[in-house]
Formats: sequence, structure tokens, C-alpha cells
Amino acid sequence: MAGRRGPGLLGRAITAFVVAASLSVVCVGEAHRTTPACARARGELTVDDLPAGSSVLDCRAVGRVITHDGAGVTVPEPGTTVSVDALTADGSARDFTLAVATDGTVSYGHEAAHAEHTQRVDQTEHAKHAEHTQAVAGSRADAPAPCTDGAYSTAGRKEYGTYEWFVGDGPLPGGLSREEARRAFQDAVATITTSRNDCGYDDAVTAKARYLSTTGNEAGIDRAARCVRRDGLSVWDGGDLGTDAVATTCSWSRPVPGGPDELLEADVRFNTQDYAFTDRPSGGCTHAYDIRSVATHEAGHVFGLGHSGAGHENLTMYANSFACSTGARSLGKGDVLGLRSLY
Repeated sequence: MAGRRGPGLLGRAITAFVVAASLSVVCVGEAHRTTPACARARGELTVDDLPAGSSVLDCRAVGRVITHDGAGVTVPEPGTTVSVDALTADGSARDFTLAVATDGTVSYGHEAAHAEHTQRVDQTEHAKHAEHTQAVAGSRADAPAPCTDGAYSTAGRKEYGTYEWFVGDGPLPGGLSREEARRAFQDAVATITTSRNDCGYDDAVTAKARYLSTTGNEAGIDRAARCVRRDGLSVWDGGDLGTDAVATTCSWSRPVPGGPDELLEADVRFNTQDYAFTDRPSGGCTHAYDIRSVATHEAGHVFGLGHSGAGHENLTMYANSFACSTGARSLGKGDVLGLRSLY
């Protein structure tokens, strides 16, 4: 009897092994086909470590820093998009957007421009200036005048309600007091919400904002101008951003069916460590940045505007406000059209 049972047990064991091996091959194959690679290394990630289509949940990436082309953000929780926009001394745009779907799937704003992210340019003026501005990109003298340049880009988000913001208790640009900084920042925010301009455009923008108070909280931006985790307060302050960024805005938003993302929080930081600022540029100014010009540019990001790009140096949303210049205190044609497209 024992001899007859032995071969049966052995046969069943062999069969079970073959079935298990087959299932293992199928499962591994399925996993390979449906789950993009995850980075397991410690430290910062790059977009190659966490490719589009991968899952922040499967990859345990929430809370880790991810960088791309000199910009960086902390990976947010599912259902959240985070964007960093930097104003630089040379006009090079340091922008990066990471969107995490509600199921944890990753996508990046730098990969492709969908409807909300594309740059629109007034065709007549574009045709008039395109060839020339390509040759002299970065030159304000040869770029279209602000009231004739219709270029703009949007970031795929907007403030649906009222943007409520605070002034932080850290160092502030130009050595301003809390009250002086509040007035300068508030004036800049109002330029966006009222689409203040010298081009003859009436205010047709419905954006709203309200200053609340000072706070002990800081802007969620680190010393490398990267977005860290949001704390629920939109804070304007100063600090160290590394040597490249004059000022930086970090924005967090969530998807809205059929429309731009809804802004959740937007923090702004001036680089008081490496750049000088003034609220009153004068004839003796040599290298200080006008606080209200920079603040107006950053407020544009808060309300959903992107950078206008090379060849459009005279618009407020160009990625450099230019030292000692007050030009960005007032919006240009493209800046106004961009706001109107959102509000």
C-alpha cells in the first residue's frame, strides 16, 4: 500500500510545482506589463526614478523629493498637483509640475502641453516680431511693447474662491517691516485681481484675495527653491533659495471635472539671502529688484499664470523682472488676456 501511495504523492507534488511555476511566470509577466519601475534608492528621486504612469503608492514615494531640470517638489498625496515656478536673474524658467491622480498615478507637466498649459500669442504681433525676437531673446529693447504683446501661458489651475494669505515672520525683502511688506504684497496681488494695466483694458477679472494676518508659519519652500509639504496656509516671506532663484512660488491644487485645478495653497518666497530688493528704485539703483514688480509676477503664478517665455521680455510674466525696473508693476496685454482666459 505504501509503495502504491508513493508515486501518487510524488506525481501530485510535481504537478503542484509545475502549476505554481506557471502561475509565477504569469504573475511576474503581468506585473512587468502593468507596473512601471519604482525607484528604491534612498535620497532624492528624478523623473526617471518615478516615471509617468507609475504609482506613488506602490513606489512609496509620497513625501520624497523629486527633481527635474534644476527644479524640485515633494511628492504629494494622491489627488494633488504641486507646481514650482521660479523667477530667475537670467530669465531661464525653472518650472516643474507633478500631478498625482486619486489612484496614485503620476504625470508630469513638463511632458506635454494640454489645453490649459499651452502658450497663446496674438497672431498679428507674433508674425510681426517672431523672426526678430528669436535672434534677440532676452533683450527688452527688441521685444514687443507690453501693450502689443498678446503672449501668455496658463498653469492649469485657478483660485475658485478667495485667495487668503499671510505674511511670515521671517526676513522680508528690502528690510521692510511686516506692515510695509503687507502693503507692497497686497498692492501686487491687487494688480492681478483687478488686472491693473496701462493698455486701456477694463477690469473683467473675477479673481479675489484677502490678506489675513502675520503668522509664525513659513512658506513651504526650502533652500534649494523646492516645494516641501503644504501646511494649509498661503504664506509670503523671504529666505534662502539658492543662487539661481530671485523668488519662487509653490502651488498645490486638486482636479476639478471639466475645468482647471482648484488652488489649495500658494506660498511665495523672496531670495533675501542672495539678492537685494527695494520698494523704491531710484536713479542710483544698480542691482536691486523692485519688490512690487517681483511680487506682481509671483501673484500671477498664484492665480494660475505661467511664464510668457523668451521673446516676451516686457510682459509681467516673463521669467525675469529685471533689476531696478518697475515695469512689471503693471500688466501687459498678454498678462491681461491670460487672466481673462481663467477668470
